[in-house]
Amino acid sequence: MKHTLFREQQLNCDIETAWKFFSSANNLSEITPKDMGFIVLTEMEDDEIYEGMLIDYYVSPLFGIKMKWQTEITHVDFQKSFIDFQKKGPYKLWNHHHEFIPNEDGVLMKDTIDYELPMGFLGEIAHRLFVKKKLDHIFDYRFRVLSKLF
Repeated sequence: MKHTLFREQQLNCDIETAWKFFSSANNLSEITPKDMGFIVLTEMEDDEIYEGMLIDYYVSPLFGIKMKWQTEITHVDFQKSFIDFQKKGPYKLWNHHHEFIPNEDGVLMKDTIDYELPMGFLGEIAHRLFVKKKLDHIFDYRFRVLSKLF
């Protein structure tokens, strides 16, 4: 079963600052809870994202089990939006759409994640028992960190 997680947050900065921060995979570990063991493996000489870009990570989403995750940037609309899509990792589907909308208060950032767990019925039980809570924890943490940064 496909699920959708939607979050939005007002950032007190200009679009250039928001885009530079969020389009850099190197900043992901800064806004990810430490208990996730999130490490960016891909060496990036500059932070310019582009369609087709592959980014490799280590992540420990559950029970401290370390696994590789690879995302591909499948869409970039400069200073407006980008999409990262899981090519390899813990989900059957992970498609994360990032949007940035300038306004009088700075930038409204929107995250829409369509995701699906593997293992059918067992995946749905895991979703109800702990995966949804873990995702909420991650994005709540992000909200708090970003509130301080911006």
